[in-house]
Amino acid sequence: MLRKAAVAGSFYPSDRHNLMRVVDECLGGFDHKKSVFGVIVPHAGYVYSGTIAGEVLGQIEVPRQVILLGPNHHGRGPDVSVSAAEFWTTPLGEVPINTTLAAQFTQRFPLALCEDQAHEYEHSLEVMLPFLQRLQPELQVLPVSLRSLRLTQCLEVARALVDIVNASDEEILLLASSDMNHFLTADENEKLDRLAIEAMTAYDPQALYQVVVERGISMCGFRAAVIVMETARLLGADSCKLVNYAHSGLVNGDNSRVVGYAGLILE
Repeated sequence: MLRKAAVAGSFYPSDRHNLMRVVDECLGGFDHKKSVFGVIVPHAGYVYSGTIAGEVLGQIEVPRQVILLGPNHHGRGPDVSVSAAEFWTTPLGEVPINTTLAAQFTQRFPLALCEDQAHEYEHSLEVMLPFLQRLQPELQVLPVSLRSLRLTQCLEVARALVDIVNASDEEILLLASSDMNHFLTADENEKLDRLAIEAMTAYDPQALYQVVVERGISMCGFRAAVIVMETARLLGADSCKLVNYAHSGLVNGDNSRVVGYAGLILE
């Protein structure tokens, strides 16, 4: 039960040493690392969003246990899918799946199924792993892929995660993987992204869900962000701070059709 890397060589380097170099450059040098409830980080190719992901993850303490939530871009599998694999691989090695957390989650939220169709080709969680591997050598993860969930269902998932975190003897980091709006001009994209970011920094997960749906913002992992924000809020977090924002046009020079990227920390 081994889930092999699907996007090594495209979204990030497939060579181990080159990947370590790129990840370490993205992470930078943060002397003071803090314990946080959760993070929201982008998942594009490292050339586009790796710096923002690294800027967020490089300043936090990454515990052994991380729950990863991200979008299902391919539409395969159920609306909530927990990987049935025992390990995920990257060029940096194997990452164990916390099967205990997986069993607890599917029991607490029965709509979640253990299966791997949703994860087989999905990049949104995989691209997080090399960062986490460099920061936590004893890493274990629970990968959760999300599709068409109503707001009420997102809040139910959050309550299930609260129960799991509270029952754990170990610290658990919550990570939501999401890019921001897709494929408008830079100006149009930034206006829509600002609306979503305002809801996040106001720490209002329900407002985030509503503004994304009502304004047609193509923030692919907004459900993951809503769930992580609500879970962290119920656990005691009271701030969602923007670390950085950028878009693809700043990298490739094409401002006619950009994708936005934001990194936030929940404390």
